[in-house]
Amino acid sequence: MKEAKFSAALVTFGSFRDRYSDYKEPKSTPELLEEATRVDGLSGIEFVSGWDLKDEYLDDIRSSLEKTGLAPVACITNLSFSPRWAKGSFTAYDPETREAAKAEVRKVMDQAAEIKCPLVNLWFGQDGYDYCFQADYLKAWELLVLNLKEVADHNPNIRLGVEYKIKEPRTHCFVGTVGKTILLLHAVDRPNVGAIIDMGHALAAYENCAESIALLKMHGDKLFSVHLNDNYRLWDDDLMVGSIHIIEYLELLYWLEKTGYDYFYSLDIWPAREDGVGAASECIRWIKGLHRVIEKIGMEELEGLIQEGDAVKASATIREALLP
Repeated sequence: MKEAKFSAALVTFGSFRDRYSDYKEPKSTPELLEEATRVDGLSGIEFVSGWDLKDEYLDDIRSSLEKTGLAPVACITNLSFSPRWAKGSFTAYDPETREAAKAEVRKVMDQAAEIKCPLVNLWFGQDGYDYCFQADYLKAWELLVLNLKEVADHNPNIRLGVEYKIKEPRTHCFVGTVGKTILLLHAVDRPNVGAIIDMGHALAAYENCAESIALLKMHGDKLFSVHLNDNYRLWDDDLMVGSIHIIEYLELLYWLEKTGYDYFYSLDIWPAREDGVGAASECIRWIKGLHRVIEKIGMEELEGLIQEGDAVKASATIREALLP
């Protein structure tokens, strides 16, 4: 297997707040980047617009990236974390809100170009609905397609990765599954627009992430990046990789290798009470450990098991590799 490259969202090493408490002291962007260097094997970083990615931070980010040797892997747009998007961004009924959302994406694309980051993440968390008779589905999807085409053309050298999620903050997100994402990508039809799979989002949508990877390969090789974490399928808990779904992670990693995925394995975890450096390090150890299991069994052997379709034999092979 080819050697994996690992990245993490910079917020992994920062402070966390829920509706009950703050859990850690805040740190500056350079301090967070310095924390990231303590994670063995981590070579890339993702930034969130409005949090650690602002125009006034760009010089600090450039110098810190140069100092630490970390690569900018993705810039995540802020289309979900502000009251201005409460009723949607690209699909908002208010045309001024839609224009502001497109301006936000273009701004992040320009920031990404400034720090030599090749990928911008689009998560349409507020684009959806909570009640029946609340959304014009035809108009919403028309607006998604038209506006995504427009921002994609702003800079064809910057990739736009659409990260789907079944729910939260809306009870129904328009771009909620891998199937809807593929439909959107076909309608937009731009080479610089693809998908980002978040393992936790796929689990919450009751998807098998390995199958979702295969579908994106089949429909134009459109998997631009992966966000890795874990949950109990009920909510997007952003727990450490491998903490729950070990066998599904093993299959996910097999299919990333089989389909030729060659971008970063990005950690999107939320260690609210845990040490961020320790949590990220443990995620990387799990992924590397599962890679060793795949190598121990062999890609050809796993392919043979799939072609046989014998679940008992497959289970025995995996169990013996995991628990010799």
